[in-house]
Amino acid sequence: MTPAVRTILDNYESDNPGTKANLARILLQGRLGGTGKLIILPVDQGFEHGPARSFAPNPDAYDPHYHFQLAVDAGLSAYAAPLGMIEAGADTFAGQIPTILKVNSSNSWSTSINQAVTGTVDDALRLGCAAIGFTIYPGSDDIFELMEEIQELSAEAKAVGIATVIWSYPRGGTISKEGELALDVGAYAAHMAALAGAHIIKVKLPTDHIEQKDAVKAYAGGDWSTQAKRVAHVVKACFNGRRIVVFSGGAAKGADAVYQDARDILAGGGNGSIIGRNTFQRPRAEALAMLDKIVAIYAGEA
Repeated sequence: MTPAVRTILDNYESDNPGTKANLARILLQGRLGGTGKLIILPVDQGFEHGPARSFAPNPDAYDPHYHFQLAVDAGLSAYAAPLGMIEAGADTFAGQIPTILKVNSSNSWSTSINQAVTGTVDDALRLGCAAIGFTIYPGSDDIFELMEEIQELSAEAKAVGIATVIWSYPRGGTISKEGELALDVGAYAAHMAALAGAHIIKVKLPTDHIEQKDAVKAYAGGDWSTQAKRVAHVVKACFNGRRIVVFSGGAAKGADAVYQDARDILAGGGNGSIIGRNTFQRPRAEALAMLDKIVAIYAGEA
């Protein structure tokens, strides 16, 4: 235990020792263990985009063991994936890396903005997972159903000492495509996840666009010109920094852009990155080199 981790755990005032212990497992794991910063490898893209779009750029990534090993060798904080991916390596990698079971998923063919429940808290317990993960889509016509589902799953998880991670991705309804990444919308989505009881909140990095007409006045006069300042605003929206906030790596991009994102997250007070395609779609050596540098950035060494 370190002072940084103890301070974070103290912010979760209603949680039992089991849930706090699982949060500590993630926060104390890997090369950033104890710093209050974390990097999570998420591999749920097979559901969302299909196997070829996800893994063909690096065929080794078709193997679930590849991702476990990548997270372990890179010294990451946790590995997040749907049920089948976790099951395929759960025994071989037991105890080597905290796992987050993604318990809802969608696919690229559906026309609805929704996800199906594809895993359970019992699965998470059976597989030794530290947390469950769940996606909500604020703005979607189905958001209320999603909110009710995560309320039930999160309550069940907390009762047995498992933490909850919420992916909060605004889309649908009256939100424009540009608005999905708007600062006001992103902060609102992050705040919703905190209100829904998330221990760890995953959101996308916001632009300086303000989407909601009713929010323009509230944001007037603020300086949102840098990504670091926008990150700081999202963190503030999560109970003034009392919740762990990590930011998505997004679509594939150049290495320099990935590193700049990490620097901006660090400068804005975010807790870290949850980065998938930008690492596992690269050859293993390149992915490890990239993750090594991101770790160094969060450690204040690069």
